[in-house]
Amino acid sequence: MRTAVVVFPGTNCERDVVYALGVLGARADLVWHRETDLSSFAGVILPGGFAHGDYLRTGAIARFSPVMDSVKAMADAGQPVLGICNGFQVLCEAGLLPGALVANRDLSFICRPVHLRVESTDSILTRSATVGDVLEIPLNSYEGNFVVPEADREALHTVLRYSDAQGGVDDDANPNGSFHNIAGVANRRGNVAGVMPHPERAVEDLLGSTDGRILLESYLASLAPIHV
Repeated sequence: MRTAVVVFPGTNCERDVVYALGVLGARADLVWHRETDLSSFAGVILPGGFAHGDYLRTGAIARFSPVMDSVKAMADAGQPVLGICNGFQVLCEAGLLPGALVANRDLSFICRPVHLRVESTDSILTRSATVGDVLEIPLNSYEGNFVVPEADREALHTVLRYSDAQGGVDDDANPNGSFHNIAGVANRRGNVAGVMPHPERAVEDLLGSTDGRILLESYLASLAPIHV
């Protein structure tokens, strides 16, 4: 079962994702954003970076890349679609996830490990975890502040929230000002998910944490064989 890892101009975490999935024994292939057919893949990941330089707004140009029609088709078909950091921003801009990501509360770039508490296991990002698990995952973003219109808040499917090391969720544990400490969300079906921190950077002891494995293993467990 193959995963497509989409590469936009400016993407810079694609090889990290391919490597991390390889550590877990899975195959992932880099796919240029001009590709229009993802039918040979069982799932797709939009990795982190600065798609199209983020010149207009994070993810705002990438949503129009040719590959996004196929990404949307996979989402509609119930296949796993995961966005990490900039990929999360792209999914929000494309309307595949609610809300948007804006500048961090203190208008500074954040690059450090944070703690996340698992809020739901009903998603491709968390199905192998347990509600209440606390994970340590690196955060690396300037526009990671999740906001959502009041009309959409009741329907939010929150899967991960920023917390302290003991799982406490409060403003002190919120690194960027995200609404309700949200670090990861999914669509109601659970097959489309976005997460701001980088699980692919937490898969080996050498990296300081292996907690990212449970999130990527959740994604891999959601893949189903396809016939081409």
